[in-house]
Amino acid sequence: MHKRALFKRISIGLVLTTAALAALVYGIGPAVLSEYREDLVYLGQQHLYLVGVSMALALAVGLPSGIFLSRSSVKRYAEHGMQVFNIGNTLPPMAVLALAMVVVGIGDKPAIVALFLASLLPIVRNTFVGLSGLSPALIEAANALGMTPMQRLWRVELPNALPVILSGVRIALAINVGTVPLAFLIGASSYGELIFPGIYLNNHVALLLGALGTALIALVLDLLVASLGKLMSPRGVA
Repeated sequence: MHKRALFKRISIGLVLTTAALAALVYGIGPAVLSEYREDLVYLGQQHLYLVGVSMALALAVGLPSGIFLSRSSVKRYAEHGMQVFNIGNTLPPMAVLALAMVVVGIGDKPAIVALFLASLLPIVRNTFVGLSGLSPALIEAANALGMTPMQRLWRVELPNALPVILSGVRIALAINVGTVPLAFLIGASSYGELIFPGIYLNNHVALLLGALGTALIALVLDLLVASLGKLMSPRGVA
């Protein structure tokens, strides 16, 4: 039943994605898509590169930080520590990008730094909430079995907190993908190269293609993370 439900969910997602692509081709026209094909492919790759690198960094920092803050010895200071990771969300995205540009320069590097900061908080907070919200009886049962703290973390806590953690990852991913087009303003290639010139030049086709490309990436990545959660979750919830 679990595999069947997962297959059904993936199938629905693929059908919706295919329908969106078909509507795009029909609405804009094959000739126009052919004209922008190279731009769409190249900018899509750059968009995914910025998302991939910044999200990998956010996960590498956010997951261990959330685990650390959920430990009983430091849990009382968790909310204070959480403010450190909130820096990318308290400031507007443009302000974060501008500050990163001042410190790092222009191009991909400041964009990755800004996207990394913007993606941190949902990952840290949901990891903390997922682990802190586990039933005390579950922890006591693991201790009664003689598990070490590390064994308990990997075999009991993380698998049961996975649905909440993945919810945070999906939120961070949505923020990340939606912020990437702004990186065009500091010299990083993405679908922003279609969106912003489309606005300035009143080119509705370029604007639409950039926006739809960004939305399509967000939908596909969210579907992949949700499907991964279904496979990995012991309760089949993502």
